[in-house]
Amino acid sequence: MHKQVYPHLRWCKRSITSLVYVLACQYLYITFVNGNESGSGYGPSNAYEDGDLIIGGLFPVHEKGENDIPCGPINANRGIQRLEAMLFAIDRINDDPTLLPGIKIGANILDTCSRDTYALEQSLEFIRSSLTNIELQTQLTCINGTESFTDLPKPVAGVIGGAYSSVSIQVANLLRLFHIPQVSYASTSAKLTDKTRYEFFARTVPPDNFQAKAIAEVVLRFNWTYVSTVASEGQYGEMGISQFLREARNRDICIATSNVIPTSSDSSTYDDVIHAIKRIPNARAVILFTRSDDTTGVLTAAKRANLSENFIWIASDGWGKQELPVINNEEVAEGAITLELQALRVDSFDEYFLKLNPWGNSRNPWFVEYWEQIFKCSIGIDSGFSNNTNPPCPDDKDLTSTDYYQDSKVQFVIDAVYAVAHALHNMHERLCPHTNKICAAMDPIKGEELYREILNVSFKDMVKSQVSFDEQGDGLGRYDIMNFQKDQHTGLYAYKKVGHWANVLYLDPSLVRFNPRLPKHGEGIFPYSQCSLPCMRGEVKHVREGESCCWICTKCQPWEYLKDEFTCVDCGNGSFPTNDLKGCYKLPKQHMEWHEVWSIIPTAIAIFGFIWTWIVIGIFLVHNDTPVVKASGRELSYLLLTGILMCYLLTFPLLCKPSAIVCGVQRFGLGLSFCICYAALLTKTNRISRIFNSAQRSAQRPKYISPQSQLVICFCIIAVQLIGEVIWFVLDPPGIRLFSPDGRRDIVILKCNIMETALIISLVYDMFLIMLCTVYAFKTRKIPENFNEAKFIGFTMYTTCIVWLSFVPIYFGTGSDFRIQTTTLSIAVSLSASVALGCLFVPKVYIIIFQPEKNVRKLSCTSATFRKPGSTYSQNHGHVFLHLHSSLAQCDSQNTDSQTSLT
Repeated sequence: MHKQVYPHLRWCKRSITSLVYVLACQYLYITFVNGNESGSGYGPSNAYEDGDLIIGGLFPVHEKGENDIPCGPINANRGIQRLEAMLFAIDRINDDPTLLPGIKIGANILDTCSRDTYALEQSLEFIRSSLTNIELQTQLTCINGTESFTDLPKPVAGVIGGAYSSVSIQVANLLRLFHIPQVSYASTSAKLTDKTRYEFFARTVPPDNFQAKAIAEVVLRFNWTYVSTVASEGQYGEMGISQFLREARNRDICIATSNVIPTSSDSSTYDDVIHAIKRIPNARAVILFTRSDDTTGVLTAAKRANLSENFIWIASDGWGKQELPVINNEEVAEGAITLELQALRVDSFDEYFLKLNPWGNSRNPWFVEYWEQIFKCSIGIDSGFSNNTNPPCPDDKDLTSTDYYQDSKVQFVIDAVYAVAHALHNMHERLCPHTNKICAAMDPIKGEELYREILNVSFKDMVKSQVSFDEQGDGLGRYDIMNFQKDQHTGLYAYKKVGHWANVLYLDPSLVRFNPRLPKHGEGIFPYSQCSLPCMRGEVKHVREGESCCWICTKCQPWEYLKDEFTCVDCGNGSFPTNDLKGCYKLPKQHMEWHEVWSIIPTAIAIFGFIWTWIVIGIFLVHNDTPVVKASGRELSYLLLTGILMCYLLTFPLLCKPSAIVCGVQRFGLGLSFCICYAALLTKTNRISRIFNSAQRSAQRPKYISPQSQLVICFCIIAVQLIGEVIWFVLDPPGIRLFSPDGRRDIVILKCNIMETALIISLVYDMFLIMLCTVYAFKTRKIPENFNEAKFIGFTMYTTCIVWLSFVPIYFGTGSDFRIQTTTLSIAVSLSASVALGCLFVPKVYIIIFQPEKNVRKLSCTSATFRKPGSTYSQNHGHVFLHLHSSLAQCDSQNTDSQTSLT
């Protein structure tokens, strides 16, 4: 364009603005100079209704054309219904005496043909009519100064539209340069929220970031942490998925694969998408931010691949509750969860729209084409498009006979028109307070002021919903959550509302019906979509590097609690995890209880033995000077009975609750009581053996056989055990410990700090004494009945060996149960004492009590066996016994002690 044009555009301060004006002038020149007022050459240019204030409109009256044809078939719902919704709203406003009284609203509505480039070309009509708002003179000279215009149309106060986000973005870039406010009824791209680029854009619908947030919360509600995404190429799909990815990251939802469907797609493109998401079987949830036709293509491809039970579809309002995507794809779409803008049916619009016909609707130049397409007939009026060869339309047809349903965006179109009207009303009251006409302050209307008024409006619409805008010009975020279900009784498929979202998710999972063929995990009632299945109770996650949703489950030890889902922590000795594994509690310390059968039995045995021991001691004391008592060796017998008493008494500290004192008594008493018993028995058997062996060699009396000598020897033997006990006490003081058998940390047993092996080692010396006693008992087994105490000692030691040989394996074999082990030890100790008491003292007590005639002195020196002439033993060893008795003191001497004679 020639440089002469620039002097007429001195008001332009930015180069990009100047370029737009130049393009506008060029368009005006082509339009008016060449006389082509249609602007496109593809039918009527606009739907126009005059008024004091004009509101522009952009609607996809036609669908997108193919090849070089910009416009396709008529778009019945998204085009005609929404256009008529704007005209209906303008009629209601003009009839409302409280809204802009005395001022008539007019309309200038253009067709976008569902294309952003075509919409931008059509929007130049608004620029042409609004050039008067920029202080242009009444005469505008354009190309080379060859043409001027003085009769310009009325400027538009604002524009309603467009529908698609791609259209709104292109138009908003143009309208902002001329400060013309724009209110969309369907564009949801989050990109339009950016006020640095689209500072005159507003919308009655929420942006896609609200929708993305709602979808993310739905996904999280069902614990689907691993999903795939599919988006349509363009602002709606790609920006919507971008917002979802941001929301997903904030909720630890991982993306398995992301797919974008190009604008020009065929069946192979959709097949590729299905195969891509099929390759990751654990990501069953698929997020769809797609246009309606792309949704249909994806579902059809899944049906071709026979994958009707493989996916959980979660879709944006591009699917919503439309019937087109699910026709012939019901089995594939079953269970899908979709979002639909929360829109209520405007009943008064239905009454208005169903009464329309092409003969009485002259202000909508596209209604004839719509009528012909609906009824497949011809009215005979040239619509500007292709010739119609259908039969003539009858006069009696009306829209009530069609399969009509109200478009979901009708409410938002009406709300957008009312928002502009309320803003104009508020602006008029402020600038023109005393007139019902357009005053000079509003002529021309300043776009900046009108846009601020739009953002400040707040009102209830025709269906009593609140209409307002936030500071970015976005409408309130309200969505219905739909579930595509199969009726169990009729077998028919339908959308059912299962919840809604209004900044917070309200969803009733019990209303959701998924595809029954989808697999579920464990006892879950919902299908799963996770990279890794949830860990079982008591397991923690070991997350793979770089993948927060993929992990390996590792079981914690039974004594560990879960600090978090990734960490097991030991509760420590004496504690165990609570049932919920979130903390620990102190375990009760188990020990022997007196009321348990494990304590009652050994206690009864010990008490019985203890009583009988005292009875024996009492009998011996009463008959202390009788031959039987004297012959048994009174001093060692009383010492032996003391050891037996200690053995019985030891049962009580063994069964008591462990403490330092109790443990000390156990350690000290166990070894000492046995040592006293077997030291006395060893001294007895050693004395008998020495006397018998000495009698065979000579008639001289053996040394150290007196009672005093025997006691000294016995105490020396006991002293060895005492010294060992003292050293052990010094090196390892008695105390208590907590014990868990076989690694079972859920059981804590209070025990003494002595180990089982150490306990047995402490009895080694006693075992050595038992072995010596047994050896001496065996060596003196052939002594005749006159010396029969050796025989009873032998019985005692043989039985004791059997008891101890049985006790040791039983004691170690029952280490897993402290009750059995303690009971075994207590009974073994009492049994050892009982063997000695029964074998050594019961025969003597029997003679003393029941056969007192045998308790005489002569039986101490002679016997039938000893005197039997034919006795081999007497013949071979008679001289030995004579020598033995000669070496001892006289049996009937008053000074002869029982230790100097053998019964």
